[in-house]
Amino acid sequence: MSVCGPGAPASPEQCVSRDSMEDYWSEVKNIQEDTHTHQQEPAEQASTDEAELEEAWLQDAGLTTLITGAQGDGPTEALLSTLTHSQAAMVKKRLDNYTHTLRKKNRQPTRHVRDVFSTPEPASELTSPVSPNGEISPKPPQSNPPKAPPACPDFTSADSKGSSSTLRTIILSFSTPYSEGTRGQQKLREMQECRKIRKEDRELLCFQVVKPRQGTTRVMDLSSDDMRKIGYISLIELTTFYGNLGIELRRNRVMPVKARDTGIFGVPLLTLLQNDRKIYPGSRIPLFFKKLLAKLEQTGLQTEGILRVPGSAVRVKQLRQELDLHFYDDRFDWDQVHQNDAAALLKMFIRELPYPLLTKLNMPAFTALQRISSPKYQIQALHLLIMILPEPNRDTLKALLEFLRKVVACEEKNRMNVWNVSMIVAPNLFTYIGKNAKQEEVKSALAAAQIVCTLISHQDLLWTVPCFLINQVRKMNDAAMAKKSLSFERSKRGLLSRWKDRERSEVKDLRDGVIRVHAPLHAKVSMAIQLSTDMKARDITAHFDTEKGHGSRSGGRRQKQLLFEVGGNIGERCLDPDAYLLDVYHANPYCQWVLK
Repeated sequence: MSVCGPGAPASPEQCVSRDSMEDYWSEVKNIQEDTHTHQQEPAEQASTDEAELEEAWLQDAGLTTLITGAQGDGPTEALLSTLTHSQAAMVKKRLDNYTHTLRKKNRQPTRHVRDVFSTPEPASELTSPVSPNGEISPKPPQSNPPKAPPACPDFTSADSKGSSSTLRTIILSFSTPYSEGTRGQQKLREMQECRKIRKEDRELLCFQVVKPRQGTTRVMDLSSDDMRKIGYISLIELTTFYGNLGIELRRNRVMPVKARDTGIFGVPLLTLLQNDRKIYPGSRIPLFFKKLLAKLEQTGLQTEGILRVPGSAVRVKQLRQELDLHFYDDRFDWDQVHQNDAAALLKMFIRELPYPLLTKLNMPAFTALQRISSPKYQIQALHLLIMILPEPNRDTLKALLEFLRKVVACEEKNRMNVWNVSMIVAPNLFTYIGKNAKQEEVKSALAAAQIVCTLISHQDLLWTVPCFLINQVRKMNDAAMAKKSLSFERSKRGLLSRWKDRERSEVKDLRDGVIRVHAPLHAKVSMAIQLSTDMKARDITAHFDTEKGHGSRSGGRRQKQLLFEVGGNIGERCLDPDAYLLDVYHANPYCQWVLK
């Protein structure tokens, strides 16, 4: 799978025209003139309480029991058992820092770091000793030999000579944790030479993903519970990744914000979704946001200067009031909305969210992307950041990016290329950028626009879940199930024995490479299938499609169905049609196979 897009992350200023910068500052001026924009600067300030920040990090990484001291409660023990050497060393460092900070306050930690990491070797054997970046290593450091000048992070290039409009292909693998590729890298100040070397490059980047045999997994293909665990591991991995590059992952302390719970504008995403789900259960994107994007797609995609040309301030103010009052009454007339006014409402909605779309908590991590000179490392860091976003934020951001991609696709009509769009959208996503020193404003503007450009251009890649994260979730679920089974065996030995006998009987066919596919919507609701090395998920769906003519429970309507692995060591995963089933079977032999 190849994903191409414009802009080299190392030096975005070279891809930005003077007109684009004028677009940016014009948008900033419009925002400042918008009387409805209220910034909560104190809420974005970093906390000075180090212990509090470390405690929040441990909680967000799914390691709450390291703070509370509860044994065997939650996913902590199972999660720790899946970490790589580098990830475990980073957790140990954060916990150790938390412990020392508490002692400075004359408070005793509930659990000492030695109680958690009692053995020198982590469960995973993916790595060797941690690179020297301030982390704790189980082996004593050796004397450092004279260092050669650091080499720039390399990537595979379609044209190694490099020239104007050169197409460069960067190979990405999802099979190994990203932090493994950064082990041993020099500190960031030593890597700045890479930026100088690439200063004259103007390139179209193409990221080529090595497709795993278990298939590509999109964010929406996994259950919410599995994605929550993906978030835990991604935060640990991102912190390790940044640490290997010499970047300290700082996070903002999020103070409570007094927000509205009715209306549309200035209402938290989660509150909007709760209100929507009373009408449309299962909604993942705010209903207003979906209707606004639909309006813009109908009337605005081919409008010249869409997003850049401001709407009427008087009309936008009136529309905002009507939407706040009457949107849920189903009395709002979308036909009255001019496309430029709709674009203004879109930007207003995004920047007035009391908790930003990219989250206040992770803003420092997003802005730290500009300090990474390697395009490969930057896209990997951004990938992990998408994985740790809360589900409502991630889903809403994806809907926005899909719309922006459609705007860019109509460039010939609307005169809005990806950089024009990025320069307009960036100030609305990064509302805290550009307020004081002009030099810092320009630097921040370019960095913010580069992030938005990368999000638009490579959104499909960024919303794909790396298989190394899925493998760690599988190990985490296996460890949790093993612990539950052990506890159950101690109390209910006889019942467990009978349950195991039944389980052995039910999965007897699996040992022979035979799976049983359940198809509730078909006349033949269950079928045993012998797997072969080259059989893919699409072969199963195609086989059942041929059975539809013999009777179906779908009311005669032809429905596209996909194959899922359910249970075992995963909650639920929709399988890529190109997934090799024997590989999935080996990874999760006790799952159910369901067509739906």
